[in-house]
Amino acid sequence: MRSPDSDRPVHRMRALREAVSDADSHSRRGGRMIAREWQFALPEKKHKKKYFGNLKAEVIDAGLCCHCAACASICPVNGITAGDAPIDFPNWVKECVDCGACIKVCPRWEYTPKNGLGEYIEVVAARSKRFVGQDGAMVTEFTASALEMGIIERAIFVARDSNWRTRVVTIKTPEQLYDRKITGTKYSYADVLPALKEAVLKSEAVGFVGTPCMVSAVRKMQQAFKKFERVKLAIGLFCTENFYHHDLYKFLLEKANADLRNAVKTDIKKGKFIVEMKDGSKVRIPVKDFEEIIPSGCKVCQDFAAVESDVSVGSVGSPNRFSTVMVRTEVAKQILDYIREKDYAEFGEAKLDIVQKLCDHKMKIHPWPPKKKEEKSEE
Repeated sequence: MRSPDSDRPVHRMRALREAVSDADSHSRRGGRMIAREWQFALPEKKHKKKYFGNLKAEVIDAGLCCHCAACASICPVNGITAGDAPIDFPNWVKECVDCGACIKVCPRWEYTPKNGLGEYIEVVAARSKRFVGQDGAMVTEFTASALEMGIIERAIFVARDSNWRTRVVTIKTPEQLYDRKITGTKYSYADVLPALKEAVLKSEAVGFVGTPCMVSAVRKMQQAFKKFERVKLAIGLFCTENFYHHDLYKFLLEKANADLRNAVKTDIKKGKFIVEMKDGSKVRIPVKDFEEIIPSGCKVCQDFAAVESDVSVGSVGSPNRFSTVMVRTEVAKQILDYIREKDYAEFGEAKLDIVQKLCDHKMKIHPWPPKKKEEKSEE
């Protein structure tokens, strides 16, 4: 099949600093990685600016950025910043080398939402017998089993500190996954993809856990840069929206006097955001009340079920303390079969119609194209 980019000129660039390169042949000079030359079809500009200027105009300033941080991970001059703040490149006018890589990997450039259940091989409800996690701990179980099988050598996970700020960790052994600060959902942005870039430079086989937008970004990275073919397992999380940590912390403290520093778990169940505190009490806030802190990029996302992942996992559609597991690719099927063979999990039936309802709900509350303010006020 002819690539839609085949008639465009091929852009050749030399990465000036740390870039996606051939880890087997790179050399280090004074701590700096000297990257090989890498190629990709040059994206078309929509504005007479450098490529980051185009990304800023069409995605960031337009309110479409999902904060996946793919651009930050791929930028050869490390100028793009992410973290607990909107994506930025403070000195892009001078420092951007105009390579176009940021646009090439951005899932919101020329955006068309993905939605629905997506394709799948098998759907089950499951609960790990050896790990404790958000619900059935099946994200943890899939990762541990993939490591045991040798499908991956390491995995990128999101952990948290005592203030519930996210931090990215590298998992190399199943034993690391018994740490409860590593497992469970944090509902805040994390720099997963910059860490994933580092992982593919060091390993032949990598796994990661991410939101639907992160998974979509990685698929674009795999198309553009061969090194990312080393990502062998993408575990996608059911997701409605995510938050900046500083906004979430302030909101919970002001609205419900819930200090995340005293929390042991956060969850979303039946339209309520639930914070379980160290003293055993629980704070419940209607999810609709969070509208004021939902990032604009989340408000145009319709992918609830992470349709581009190898396996999607979430609580919706399963009994209490179980996870719904949607196996989408053969590699995920191999892992699920291994889990069954080793008797690592209990299994039940997932109600796919309930997952479908959440997929439909996300499409309804996040319309595309976005409704104008006057249209919303008339509803």
